[in-house]
Amino acid sequence: MRPRRQHCLPLRYLRPRRAPLSSANHRSLTPFQAPLPCRGTSSHRPTTVCPYLPPGPTSAVMDLLRAVVLGIVQGLTEFLPVSSSGHLILIPALFNWPDQGLTFDVGLHLGTLTALLVYFWRDWWNMARSALADVARYGPKVKDHCQQSQLLWLIALGSVPAGVAGLLLENWVEENVRQPWLVAVMLACVGVVMLVADRRARLERTVASVGVLDAVLIGLAQACALVPGVSRSGATITVGLMRGLTRGDAARFAFLLGTPAFAGAALLKAPDLAEANGQLPELALGFATSALVGLAAIHFLLRLLRTRDLVPFVVYRFAVAALALAIGAVRVA
Repeated sequence: MRPRRQHCLPLRYLRPRRAPLSSANHRSLTPFQAPLPCRGTSSHRPTTVCPYLPPGPTSAVMDLLRAVVLGIVQGLTEFLPVSSSGHLILIPALFNWPDQGLTFDVGLHLGTLTALLVYFWRDWWNMARSALADVARYGPKVKDHCQQSQLLWLIALGSVPAGVAGLLLENWVEENVRQPWLVAVMLACVGVVMLVADRRARLERTVASVGVLDAVLIGLAQACALVPGVSRSGATITVGLMRGLTRGDAARFAFLLGTPAFAGAALLKAPDLAEANGQLPELALGFATSALVGLAAIHFLLRLLRTRDLVPFVVYRFAVAALALAIGAVRVA
């Protein structure tokens, strides 16, 4: 008996053949169109991370977020009497962030310098015009005209101590006095001095009455702010109160006096901006954030000091000092 013939379909009808992918076609596929490996091969085994899901937050996004946070911190704490340098040390230490680098610091300081120039542009315009009129010996010699010119020269005189200290000691300070425990000590000590000066202030003088001795003493206080935790605005406002200025006028003169110091520091560090390269988005975002927040902080503080004292800032300094000590203790442990 003849064996029964079995009819089998060719294999090509049972498993359709896949057209080979050229390298060009393979590159054109998105992650959702990537070819699946054949079943039974080693590459078919499932992995712990699915390559077809959209990616999560990348390091670039985190860098931009860090730039915004540090820009807000710089804009607020540079003008409020709570020490910007201390906060820029403590916050990265608290969140275990890497050092943002000198180039990024320059961008933040350029932002706060821009805030000062924009907010006080009318004051600087009047002082410059009066000084040029005195030098060229033209224009009316009225009392207000002379006061504006004299104020400009007093600001220049008061900026000398900070300029000398910055040139001689900045590198040493950057390398030796940036520990959280030292920030805590300076926050607390200057907070005590601020409280005493605020309680004993006479509050009877204005910016128009500032003299040579006032400018020199307030300038020396600004030079001390090179140490993290002191606060440029905190030190200068405190000495202004000791000299009898009202709170608002002490803050106003402190901000005017700080403008040349910011400009000089930015000018010296400007060559570092050439090394920005791939850091330009973070740099631009930090600059814009610190400038906008700085404008708001200046306006807020000048309005606040018309009716309130410095006690809330003193309490805040003590709280941040305690946090800095805790961070230092954790690091030691």
